[in-house]
Amino acid sequence: MKIITAPEILEFTTKSIFLAGSIEQDTAENWQENVISKLKSFDVTILNPRREEWDSSWVQSIENDEFKIQVNWELEALEKADFILMYFDPKTKSPISLLELGLFAKSGKMVVCCPVGFWRKGNVDIVCQKYNVLQFDNIDEIIEFAKKKLSL
Repeated sequence: MKIITAPEILEFTTKSIFLAGSIEQDTAENWQENVISKLKSFDVTILNPRREEWDSSWVQSIENDEFKIQVNWELEALEKADFILMYFDPKTKSPISLLELGLFAKSGKMVVCCPVGFWRKGNVDIVCQKYNVLQFDNIDEIIEFAKKKLSL
């Protein structure tokens, strides 16, 4: 397994999974670590937007170079990924994840986990149904799906 985190260079030759979804610092669980630990035996590149050195005081503006680098890295990684695994943590609002769902629902490479309790579950369910995005009820189910997909 190779793990690339923002803002590292996106160079890889194996199948790749972008870990899209809830990150909201101090609110969202670090579900990305759970996914990584359960896929560690696979020959896969994990594209993880969650970065250790994130500074929540950064102004979220196009004029802020650090912020702009992060957003552009995520967009490029989403485009390059073979597979997008998206998780909506019910304790979060995840507006950027909702945006990314809208951007990539038609891509054919997305699977979504949106548990009961997520504040916009109805919207997520309708978008996934309309664009044939496979959905799972919990993180363990989506990880098992990823394992099967990587075993092919």
